[in-house]
Amino acid sequence: MPRCPRGTMTRMGWVTTGDAAEFLQTAGGFLRGERARNTVLLTVAETARVNPGYYGAGAEAAYLPLFGWWTEGEGASKAVRGAFLHTPPHGVLLAAIPAGYAAELAASTLAGRPLTGVNGNEDAATAFAAAWTDRTGGGTEVLLRTRLYRLGELTWPDPLPDGVPRPPGEGDVALLTDWFEAFHAEAGGVAADDHEAAVREKLSYGGLTLWQTDGGPVCVAGVTRQVAGMIRVGPVYTPPRFRRHGYASAATAEVSRAALAAGAEEVLLYTDLANPVSNSIYQQIGYLEVEDRVVVGFTS
Repeated sequence: MPRCPRGTMTRMGWVTTGDAAEFLQTAGGFLRGERARNTVLLTVAETARVNPGYYGAGAEAAYLPLFGWWTEGEGASKAVRGAFLHTPPHGVLLAAIPAGYAAELAASTLAGRPLTGVNGNEDAATAFAAAWTDRTGGGTEVLLRTRLYRLGELTWPDPLPDGVPRPPGEGDVALLTDWFEAFHAEAGGVAADDHEAAVREKLSYGGLTLWQTDGGPVCVAGVTRQVAGMIRVGPVYTPPRFRRHGYASAATAEVSRAALAAGAEEVLLYTDLANPVSNSIYQQIGYLEVEDRVVVGFTS
């Protein structure tokens, strides 16, 4: 039977909970110790804390968000040494953890969960996928390789393209929903995502910026909430008919500027390593490489 994520359980060093606030309180120090590498875990958990209905609202227990941390030691020496989260239908998201922790997580702790894949550094994701295969007999495939970048010195595109940035409003929701759907389709995202909910979630804290020309909106750039002194840029999407004009570079530079102005100590973003254009333009405006990750999908 699937384990219900309500309440806290300990399994071989892993402790799990369905409470994002408990996760951040207990594992937050570990995650903030390498906040850039753990940016997605921190921002997803913060979204779940602030907006509890955003992930898995009304779902049965196995499909509710689950958060966890690996503990070592006893008493005063007890410490958190790893973390993960799982928000179905998305794959499991791993912090940078040893391969053995990842294998145990797949083999035992998450047994009964609806796992579609895993996102982590190469060693941990590979170990997790191997343990999942051993347990289920299913197959695996690499779906995506990403690179994390951190903003160094912001450099504006020169020349700037036509247009100006503007905040979207209610009248832009339908357009942005279509663009979010197109972005995720191009990126191989989860088909079951509620893209209108994702748009409204970002609008709730001013997390979207449109690049507008005389002909109308041509590009959107989003950011996460500020968590642990950092903001992550994404998604950035330009419809195909508006590409190769520099709109994505300008929109990304603008939201990066705004993130710094809002007090972010680190501004981050992920790119698809298979897309040389995006990797190039972000480096041109000042983003520097941090680390690579891999997304492995599971097949029955």
